[in-house]
Parts: sequence; C-alpha cells; structure tokens
Amino acid sequence: MLEWSEVDLAVRDAVRDFVDKEIRPHLDDLESGDMPPYPIIRKLFSTFGIDAMAKESLERRLAKMRDGSEPTGKSAGGGMFGGGGDQAGMGFVLISELCRVSMGVVTGLGVSLGLTVPTIASRGTLAQQERWLPELVTYEKVGAWAITEPDSGSDAFGGMTTSVVRDGDDYILNGQKTFITNGPDADVTVVYAKLDDGDRSVDKRKRKVLTFVLDKGMDGFVQSKPLRKMGIHSSRTGELFFTDVRLGRDRLLGETEDNASGDGRDSAKSNFSSERIGVAAMSLGVIEECLRLSVDYAKSRKLWGQEIGQFQLIQLKLATMEVARMNVRNMLFRVIEAAQTGTPISLAEASAMKWYCSQAATDVAMEAIQIFGGNGYMTEYRVEQLARDAKSLMIYAGSNEVQITHVARGLLSG
Repeated sequence: MLEWSEVDLAVRDAVRDFVDKEIRPHLDDLESGDMPPYPIIRKLFSTFGIDAMAKESLERRLAKMRDGSEPTGKSAGGGMFGGGGDQAGMGFVLISELCRVSMGVVTGLGVSLGLTVPTIASRGTLAQQERWLPELVTYEKVGAWAITEPDSGSDAFGGMTTSVVRDGDDYILNGQKTFITNGPDADVTVVYAKLDDGDRSVDKRKRKVLTFVLDKGMDGFVQSKPLRKMGIHSSRTGELFFTDVRLGRDRLLGETEDNASGDGRDSAKSNFSSERIGVAAMSLGVIEECLRLSVDYAKSRKLWGQEIGQFQLIQLKLATMEVARMNVRNMLFRVIEAAQTGTPISLAEASAMKWYCSQAATDVAMEAIQIFGGNGYMTEYRVEQLARDAKSLMIYAGSNEVQITHVARGLLSG
C-alpha cells in the first residue's frame, strides 16, 4: 500500500469538516476542563453513523454466539470500531485527524473502545457481553481499563498489589489504581487484581491475575477527580480506590478463575500490540499538523527582509519533519495491509512502531516550537499544545524504554 484509498480520503475530508465545526471552536474549553470530551465523541459517532455500525456489528456477533456458530471468548477483531480489516485505514484516518487538534479526545475514545470493549468481548461470557457491550460500543457509556498502580508502573504485573480474596461465592477487592484514562467519569471499568488465596508459598509477584468489571457507584469504589497533567488536557485521567468492594462471580470475566485464554496477564498483553499501533496513528496526526503550521509560518514570518523559509536551517527542519511524516505514514500502511490480509503484527514490531513514532512526533513538535521561536512558546499558538501532547506518547501505552526491551527480546528470541 502506497497511498490512502479514495474511501480513506473521503473519510479524512469529512472528519476535517467535523473537527473544524465541532472541536476547534471549543478547544480552549476542552483544554481547561470546562467541557468534558464525551458529548463531542457521541456527536461524532452519531454524525458518521459509527454508533449504528458498531451496534449492528455487535448484534451480529452476539447472535452467532447465541446459536453456537461463533465460540464465546473469540476476539471481536476489526479494531475499535468493529469493522473488518478493510476498514482499518478509516479508523487510522479518524484517529490521526482528531489528534491534529485534540489528542485527549482520541485518548478517551481509544481506551474505552480499544481496551475496555475488546477485553470484555474476548474474555466475557455471552451474558457478560450482553450486559455491558451494547452501551459501550456506541459510547453511550464510557469505559476505563485499570491496570497501572502507583508503585508498579512498567512492572505492571510483578508490582501489582491490588488484590481480591474469596468470600464464599464472591470476591472482596482492595487496592488502588492510578493514571487511569476516563477514570473520573467511567461508567464501566475493567480492573486487574491479584488473587490472594492464602497460600504463602506462592511468590506475590507470580500470583494469578483476575479480571473484573465494575460499575460506577458500587459500594467501596471511589473515582477521583481529574488529575492535573502536562498535556492531553481534554482527556480526563484519575485514580481509583477499592475498599472492600464486594464482587459477585458474574463480574469476573469468564466467570471462572481458569479462563481458557489464560489469566489476566494474557488478557492485558493481548491489547498491548493494538494500543501501541494506535500510538502510530496518533503520532501521524501530531506530525502532520506541526508540519502544516510550520510551513505556513515559514512562508509568512519575515526576518532581515525575507521569509524565514528561505534560510537553510529552517529548510532542514521542515525537510526532517517531512521525512518523519513519510516514515510514520508508511508504518501505518504496513499495519493496514496486515489487517487486510489477516496477518497479525507481533508485539515486538508494534513496540518498534510505538517507539519510533512517538519519538518522531515529539521531535517534530519541539522543532515546530523552535521554528515559531518566542511565539511557539506561547499558548496562543497551537504548536505549544501539540508539543505538550506529543510528549505523552513516549510514556503512554508503555514507556519507550520498555518498548526497546520488547524489540530487543524479539530479535534475540529468533
């Protein structure tokens, strides 16, 4: 694949019109927190019929599960919008176009549809999927995916201390999660916790990880106010606290501790590749917008009687940005082709993409600041926000240091 398809370009133009009318005018309110991002996402879904398509796709899948033609626990596939591999390009176009103006909107959308929904769809029983997915896939309800803890970070499983103990047929959940996207507002939250069965001979780091679904307002479940962050302000991030939260077995995904697809570690790891590939699409949006703004500024800003775009150092910066744009775009084309042929992207390759693309987006954004000079450091100019947002990509979905480890392990295991 060497270029976007005609359908992809049509989607791009339509999304750009929506962004110009519905998001750019409200950007200050989104960034300040005065306006939550969820109504805008719901309007996006209704405008483009994404909610209706997702609902129809889910119902077809559930119908097959009911009549036994599709097994429970099979991944829904098709990315976070429920379409087939031929629709992968449309999803990436949507993500990158939104990230040109508000990465936070994409972050909140991606976690709900790209992490919460697939986890329930791949591990839940038919009854659990019927219970939670219909309102999640249409974004009527917002989802969160809670694995990170204050003292675990990149050591997500080994350092996990949030735990459950059996109490008859129920479980009692205690612990804390942090840096949870949509955490303050989520209606449905997927939570990972270690099982404490009283066996002290088992290393705490190696205890079984179980996956539960919690609803907002449950006794003992507290969702914090939004945390203050350096960037992606339009995404609301928070902490979750669990104090003796009683969970019935119907909230344990799969309703068994011995899930056929493995424990919670396998559940989480299965999402890592798609999450990291999503960062590539987000990076492309940042790079394209920074390049557009920088080219326009280089043509209009004058020093010593000429446009700054005539200076070779400025030309070098713009050319470097363009090379980054081409590289990131071509990585996405590789992913689209893989989706169309049904070829999975390995975790090592997804990690390589995430590492390169997030670094490229951050470098491009910082160069854009440099081209704008003092203006670029001012909040009135969009490149300031883009630079703050871009930096999060080097931490989001696993820090880049962890990505390097995955790439190296992939090479050494071959």
